[in-house]
Amino acid sequence: MDHSFAPLKNDLIIRAAWGQKVERPPIWVMRQAGRYLPEYHQAKGTHDFFECCRDPEISSTLTLQPIERFAGLIDAAIIFSDILVIPQAMGMTVEMVDKKGPHFPNPLRTPDDGQYAEVMNRDVDVSKELDYVYKAITMTRKKLDGRVPLIGFCGAPWTLLCYMVEGGGTKMFKEIKTWIYKYPEETKALLQKISELCVEYLALQVKAGAQLVQVFDSWAGELSPSSFKKFSQPYLAYIAQHLPPRLEEMGLEPVPMIVFPKGAWYALNDVCDMGYNVIGLDWLHSPEEAVKIVGDRPIVLQGNADPGVLYGSHASITETVQEMVKGFGWAERKQGWIVNLGHGITPFVNPEDLRFYFQEIHRLTKTEGQ
Repeated sequence: MDHSFAPLKNDLIIRAAWGQKVERPPIWVMRQAGRYLPEYHQAKGTHDFFECCRDPEISSTLTLQPIERFAGLIDAAIIFSDILVIPQAMGMTVEMVDKKGPHFPNPLRTPDDGQYAEVMNRDVDVSKELDYVYKAITMTRKKLDGRVPLIGFCGAPWTLLCYMVEGGGTKMFKEIKTWIYKYPEETKALLQKISELCVEYLALQVKAGAQLVQVFDSWAGELSPSSFKKFSQPYLAYIAQHLPPRLEEMGLEPVPMIVFPKGAWYALNDVCDMGYNVIGLDWLHSPEEAVKIVGDRPIVLQGNADPGVLYGSHASITETVQEMVKGFGWAERKQGWIVNLGHGITPFVNPEDLRFYFQEIHRLTKTEGQ
């Protein structure tokens, strides 16, 4: 595909992610393309979720929907895809079950069940297996026509392994906790393999046209501080340390890297030293405390309103925005903050309440003369 793209008209989030002072904090939200939008259901039609991910035209259409609905209010698009495409590329079957979520019919159970060896020994070619993602990125970048940058992403090794072992979402984490405490070396070996695939997958997304990348560690908070240091931190750090040289090897410019270790509030100080440019905070963080922990390190923070505030009154949304503006020290710093929610948009949110959230960010961070 042709990889010549229109020049960016709005590079605010890229400048902010590199730590530059900016005229206002850039805004995007996780899951901004999704089922809360009526137009999403129209475009999705009778296709199941993973069919939408595998169809570049549909993926591209869904990615652009919030950019068009909230034109001028948000500063980035994120490609419509799923973190579980990597386990699929590794040969595992993943289905999206209505009202239940992702389901692995044959999850990994023990390192001796045969499937572990099969997954470990499989020669995974993410350039071939996930080609549809790259096609969707290139197509979307063309359609964006420079309006805003495009974010690519992957799931973090720990979070992906949780799904691969549990077989889907869970509240108990019984199976993965069995693995880390009974089979720690086999766990680490598989986490390393996933890490290497993540680096290549993200590099190929950048080659296809992604201008920033985010690593989602959605289940990081299920680990104790000591377990986080063993089973999440080394693999997140591996991605951050190996992606830039891989991009250079491919003749590509570096891009800002974002990490989102949801729930691992206790690890923020360590996460600051992993090599990422931006750290996404969930709503369990106090912005003031996070800013103190970061200190003078060149780290940009992203977040972190409770997504549940979008179910509330406009007065509650305004209060939440005011707390963030103050907590992240926007008025004094004019840098170091990308606005987001503390997790993805939850179902049944009224898009007009999300619009109000965006508008309040603009209103309360507007610079004199802007």
